[in-house]
Amino acid sequence: MRVMLKNEQLSVEIESFGAELKSVKSREDNREYMWCADEKYWKRTSPVLFPLVGSLKGHSYEYDGETFPMSQHGFARDKEFTMIFRNEDKAVFQLKSDADTLKAYPFDFTLEIGYELSGNSLTVMWKVINEEEEKEMYFSIGAHPAFNCPMYGEESMTGYGMKLNAKSDVLYSRINGDGLMLNSKSELKLHDGLAVFTEDFFDEGVYIIEDYQASEVSLLDTEGKPYVTVSFDAPLFGIWTPGGDAPFVCIEPWYGRCDRESFAGELKEREWGQKLPPNEVFEKNYKITFS
Repeated sequence: MRVMLKNEQLSVEIESFGAELKSVKSREDNREYMWCADEKYWKRTSPVLFPLVGSLKGHSYEYDGETFPMSQHGFARDKEFTMIFRNEDKAVFQLKSDADTLKAYPFDFTLEIGYELSGNSLTVMWKVINEEEEKEMYFSIGAHPAFNCPMYGEESMTGYGMKLNAKSDVLYSRINGDGLMLNSKSELKLHDGLAVFTEDFFDEGVYIIEDYQASEVSLLDTEGKPYVTVSFDAPLFGIWTPGGDAPFVCIEPWYGRCDRESFAGELKEREWGQKLPPNEVFEKNYKITFS
């Protein structure tokens, strides 16, 4: 089911399958900001990453003496959500644990994903409820929105760029061929917070930027003007496109990430993972502003 929200500035479409944001258009000129999910490059637009962000070492995790296989980014992106609230500028979708999810993830939970328009911004809200009466729940959650880049019909994103509200140059990590984070770090040089996209900028894949080094990332056109800004309080985030001539860039706030290549622990020991006591609630949000 496709749900539409709108106000004077924007129209938004959300698919109930995965509670996935699919389209954001300017109502002034019908300009589309979101990637169209063309399978030639990447078949998704803005999947919700839950109960994992990234890949597990060995494609499985250990919990309470058992081994549970799970694919990259968890299962929420491939589940049908129920819409539990809607008006003209807000919608909330819900996913509850069931016999199927319990086979892969042994926790009773409720996950709510909300979208609310205000002016030229869209706030995305996450609510995770641990429905267990006695045991703590371990999870990660993250965003993966893909924005058109280039935006105005250019042949490539070369000359576009991003601006971070970082106080200095930032340290980042990469992943290996198994989707696990390398132990090494590199430095991304910024000029007044700006990095310009060159032809080879994404040749080595995702940039994983940890430790609250920035809380706002903007995509800039070739004139240096921002057209999308993602604001968040997440401890880490990713910047990704599959490279080559793929015409989009993902800005991904995360509360969790893939395992490190040297990781040898259990689910509760995963770096940046979240721990939620019985019957408690985790609530976070991020905001996307369109220019």
